[in-house]
Amino acid sequence: MNSRLQQHFETAKISFKNLEDGLSDYLESGSPSLADLVAALSSSLTTLEQTCHAMQRRNGELELFYEQAQQLNADLEQQVRQRTEEVQRSLDFESMLKRITDRVRDSLDEGHILQTAVQELTLVLGLGGCNASLYDLEQGTSTVCYEYIDSVPTSRGKVAQMDRFPEIYRQLRRGHYFQFCSLMPNPERGHVALLACPIFVDTHSPGAGDQQVLGDLWLIHHKDYVFNEFEIRMVQQVANQCAIAIRQARLYQTAQAQVEELEKLNRLKDEFLSTVSHELRTPISNVRMAVHMLRQNVDESRRQRYFEILESEAAREAELIDDLLDLQRLEIASYPIEVQWIDLAVWLPEVVAPFQSRVVNRKQLLSVDCASALPAILSDGTILRRILAELLNNACKYTPSEGAIALQVTLASTEAHNGTPPQPRLVFTVRNQAEIPSKEIPHIFEKFYRVPYADPWKQGGTGLGLALVKKLVHQINGAIAVESVDGWTMFNVNVPIELDEPLPTS
Repeated sequence: MNSRLQQHFETAKISFKNLEDGLSDYLESGSPSLADLVAALSSSLTTLEQTCHAMQRRNGELELFYEQAQQLNADLEQQVRQRTEEVQRSLDFESMLKRITDRVRDSLDEGHILQTAVQELTLVLGLGGCNASLYDLEQGTSTVCYEYIDSVPTSRGKVAQMDRFPEIYRQLRRGHYFQFCSLMPNPERGHVALLACPIFVDTHSPGAGDQQVLGDLWLIHHKDYVFNEFEIRMVQQVANQCAIAIRQARLYQTAQAQVEELEKLNRLKDEFLSTVSHELRTPISNVRMAVHMLRQNVDESRRQRYFEILESEAAREAELIDDLLDLQRLEIASYPIEVQWIDLAVWLPEVVAPFQSRVVNRKQLLSVDCASALPAILSDGTILRRILAELLNNACKYTPSEGAIALQVTLASTEAHNGTPPQPRLVFTVRNQAEIPSKEIPHIFEKFYRVPYADPWKQGGTGLGLALVKKLVHQINGAIAVESVDGWTMFNVNVPIELDEPLPTS
């Protein structure tokens, strides 16, 4: 292209040279041809015009090429900037993911894990806010637990019922993310763009185990923003890291609870062995003392007294061993249940009879309230007898002289529910005129526990009676409750039974 332009310039120079020579000849000859002169001049002008056009075209081509070069350079610069921004964003995301991974990997606190995630996502992605929720799948709820936002927090602590928003939580519980723009303006933030991502362990990741959605992350941006594929992928990775960390934290908490429970059981075992050793030694010590005294020369009255000590301590030792064996059988659910038909009008006086002489000797008042027309019941008579005897023994033991003891036996029934017929129940209520301090009530069913300074007759005992009663009640699917107010203590035992005839309706 440059050589052609140079050629046009050379042609123009030659034409102008010829025109100059022709004019010189014309002036020297004095009679040149005017036509030749005009023709030469016209040829030179034509050549000059062609040269100008060629220069204009070349200049246009150069300008176009320059514009194309500038546009190409601008495009390249834009691509470099975009690529640099993408690389920088990728580095920022990778750095964020590493920070989150490092901070949550060593954390066993769910709160710290989620708070770290929402804060990092908000700052790195330039969000208007981010919050994390945890699911209670049994209750069907999602609770916003942690939030990081550029305004006053408004969502933390809010509970959403999943069944009220099935189109949202159906996708999240399946492990799918989605983004959308709110149609109705938020009262605090107006129209916003939202990205919801479930918190769950990807089944393809190492050590993922069963897939279960633990919660979700909600990202908030301005209404015209569209989260790109790279951002969504990074949010999914953050959610996956959170899920792994939360599972680890929960496993650790479960393990810690088990360790604490084992430590508690170990302490209880040590206390149990210590108490049992003491309780077993005490009667033996008394027996040894009585035997030692019997070897001495003692009169008949003392000899009789020592024989009574031997007999009572042997009975106490046997009772303790029997109670321990019964408790052990109840603990391992091997206590036999043998149901039989029981005529309460005959059975109840037999159970109460051994206590009549005791209350007379101690000047206590015992009243029994039981309707005579009650139908026969089907239950375990041995277990019921043991329960009632322990409660009456307890009442006699802690009721002072002139105090009252009341036993009431009634039949009741549960209410029908969802087509289930009413269930007849046998109710024992034992009340005695003695009050248990409120702080002691939670402990009275513990093994070997005895209320301090509450035994006016100094009768002593193993401290296993009420523990055994509670186990026996539960063995026949019953319930026991205790109340102690206004100088009275009441034990209420409620057990299921069968009747040989239906209860009369009122």
